[in-house]
Amino acid sequence: MNKRNKASDFLSKKEFKEIIEFSKDKKTPFLLINLNQIEKEYDTLKKNLPYAKIYYAVKANPNNEVVKILSQKGSNFDIATTYELDQVLSLKVSPERISYGNTIKKESDISYAFKKGVRLFATDSESDLRKISRQAPGSKVFFRLLFDGSGADWPLSRKFGAHPDTIFNLVLLAKKLKLDPYGISFHVGSQQRDIGQWDNAISQCKYLFTSLLEKGIKLRMINIGGGLPSNYINPVKSIDVYTKEITRFLEEDFGNDLPEIIIEPGRSIAGNSGTIVSEVIMISQKSAEGQKWVYLDVGKFGGLIETIDESIKYPICTESNKKELMEVILAGPTCDSMDIIYENYKYCLNKSLKEGDKIYILHTGAYTASYSSICFNGIPPLKVYTSRF
Repeated sequence: MNKRNKASDFLSKKEFKEIIEFSKDKKTPFLLINLNQIEKEYDTLKKNLPYAKIYYAVKANPNNEVVKILSQKGSNFDIATTYELDQVLSLKVSPERISYGNTIKKESDISYAFKKGVRLFATDSESDLRKISRQAPGSKVFFRLLFDGSGADWPLSRKFGAHPDTIFNLVLLAKKLKLDPYGISFHVGSQQRDIGQWDNAISQCKYLFTSLLEKGIKLRMINIGGGLPSNYINPVKSIDVYTKEITRFLEEDFGNDLPEIIIEPGRSIAGNSGTIVSEVIMISQKSAEGQKWVYLDVGKFGGLIETIDESIKYPICTESNKKELMEVILAGPTCDSMDIIYENYKYCLNKSLKEGDKIYILHTGAYTASYSSICFNGIPPLKVYTSRF
């Protein structure tokens, strides 16, 4: 059962009041981003990893206001497509501050990015590496290791990265292709709870640094990816605990000869900043003794795709302070039976809940609006507002 079911478990009274006031004249559903929280998360990460270069993962929340603020604070940017590239360039971000971090790229997209001034590319395969050599000659390349994402709420396994032995050979090939073999990257999985996963990954980087130096190639960078958490239903350790341990792992393997460190936060920067405001469309009961179903005007196809397998468990609350609660099944509005948000994990909402009431889905600033579908059932993509409170 959900034990943390009040807004006060996640927000100050002032913050929740601001969200309620903002919502009064707005049609639901929508996502409200608190830009002050974006700045706070960036500053916290920078304070705790002062030696690292931050490359914000644009895919997490590509809102222009978010990108602008992070750019003003000095952030670099990790992009996955030429569409994201065009966006950040249009916001006056210089190409020297951009990394093309997707290992799956069309040759024409590599050419386009190179012509726009991008000189830093991720790779994990011979095919992609040869395309980079043809279309982005002399560029810096970093090589992504394969990890299974154990311990993460949203693993990023199998599709990206390669075994260390394969990476070793790709680095040698990059040198022959007259590219600049710059470093190694990894991603331990999104919303990673096991800090030890960074230890394992960094030790593999050390192995490759040492082995390749014996071949005359000195790697200069480690990209430790994303994975730092947001604050959802299941509590996580604070960012400073993560960063202290990551720093210790790096120092244990590299001592005073620390390479350049890049980090690609997405969820940890944007997640806590957002609230999806939704409305209860219908409350029903399918049998006399069955649980109540609460249907919202937002669901998996409206931005809550990370509730697949109930992987990410967002804090959900109402305005009511009544203590009498009921277990409910939460579902979205579409005519797809997959559009059930939470059925096995038991959320508790007030028994006084009625159709037309607002539901507040907290800490939904990352991977929501950017995941929402384009007009499934005719429903438009999730609308996004920004504010400061």
